Amino acid sequence: MSTAAGRSLHRQLLLWLLLPQVVLWLVAAFGAYRVASRHADELVDASLLQAARALARQIKPTASGFFVDLPRSAQDILSADPDDRVMYTVSSPPGQLLLGDARMPSPPGTPALGAPVFYDATVPEPMRVVSLDLHLGAPGAADSTLRVQIARASAPRELLARRMLLDTALPLSLLIALMSVGVWAGIRRGLRPLAELQRQMEGRRADALDPVQLRAAPPEVSALAGAVNELLGQVQQSLGQQRRFISDAAHQLRTPLAGLKSQTELALAAAPDPALRQRLQRVHDSAVRCARLVSQLLVLARAEPEAVAAQGWAPVDCAALVQEVAAEWVPRALVAGIDLGVEIAVDAPAEGLQVHGVALLLREALINLIDNAVRYAGRGATLTVRLRRVADDLWLEVEDNGPGLPPAERERMFERFVRAEHGSTSHADGCGLGLAIVREIAERHGGGAALLPAAPRGCIARLTLPLYHRVAH
Repeated sequence: MSTAAGRSLHRQLLLWLLLPQVVLWLVAAFGAYRVASRHADELVDASLLQAARALARQIKPTASGFFVDLPRSAQDILSADPDDRVMYTVSSPPGQLLLGDARMPSPPGTPALGAPVFYDATVPEPMRVVSLDLHLGAPGAADSTLRVQIARASAPRELLARRMLLDTALPLSLLIALMSVGVWAGIRRGLRPLAELQRQMEGRRADALDPVQLRAAPPEVSALAGAVNELLGQVQQSLGQQRRFISDAAHQLRTPLAGLKSQTELALAAAPDPALRQRLQRVHDSAVRCARLVSQLLVLARAEPEAVAAQGWAPVDCAALVQEVAAEWVPRALVAGIDLGVEIAVDAPAEGLQVHGVALLLREALINLIDNAVRYAGRGATLTVRLRRVADDLWLEVEDNGPGLPPAERERMFERFVRAEHGSTSHADGCGLGLAIVREIAERHGGGAALLPAAPRGCIARLTLPLYHRVAH
């Protein structure tokens, strides 16, 4: 997957919405600075031109030259402010100093009479200069050209431009910040339906195929949710067809398998040849395994979510269920050489040992636990079916002192078609669905199933179920 494809949509939207704002802010700041500089130049140029004209009016032509009426006080005013240094020069003809600072540079080109020329110069610091050439004449005096030049330091002009920029940029920056907050909040609100869709999908079990429900979602997200719901519907339909096929096939196989078992039993009773009896026994054992597999497939189909929802839920007395199932298994346990006992928490009231569920499925789960223990504990083992209350849960346990299971295999036993390879009984007579069915039934009732080690040896198969009063009904 590429890096761009792995980026957050929220971050990408923020990037593509805020980046143009930052660029526009920079462009606006640069434009504001240029406008501020231009206005500052215009203000400075206007004041320089006004000063140059005022200075020129103080110069009068005479028969012998010029009379400069520039009092000392006026000269002090021109150079009084050290932060705003001002220089002036009067020359006639242009270039021949009459008064002022001789360092003043000449204007570029050939200025026209009466037209001010503005330019930048360094004398010795950066300054803004205006040069004004005037034609002066008087009776009895020769016509002459007078050049008046006034310069002002550039630093105050730049300071004024910066102040104007700050006065413009600060409100603009605040506006950009508020706009960014609004964009961020808008993106979060706009992506909220996607976040809700994500939460619904992340919190689902793998078998939860009910449609996604979104409130007030925009058309784009509604279309996405509709596509997801359509896919979930197709998966649900496919799984339903698969379960119906398994259920129908199992139902169809039960009758011929039952007949095959009966026929092999009759053939075993009538066969005189030991070799023939051995072959018939193998056929009979295979028929028994197939019948058990078919029966467990039917239970597994009934334990699926849709099938469980369609069955009748009611309070189930687990104490009575344990006693009833254990009593049914006592003869089989005796045949297998196993001591089967029951242990029930007698100090709990009857209503405290109830769960809300499907009695038929809970019965099948307990049967599978006892069957596994009888099958793999070995002859001479002790088996205890225990029921107790722990906090707000019921623990239904089947404990044996057989060989047990290695820690690495305990969780694997709950996978479908995984059979144990330990114990006195060959694993070939199991079908690998018993514990998978137990966990499926436990989860459908809001509980769980686990295999734990027993002390000093053996295994504890625990079925955890929530008490009846914890289930909303």
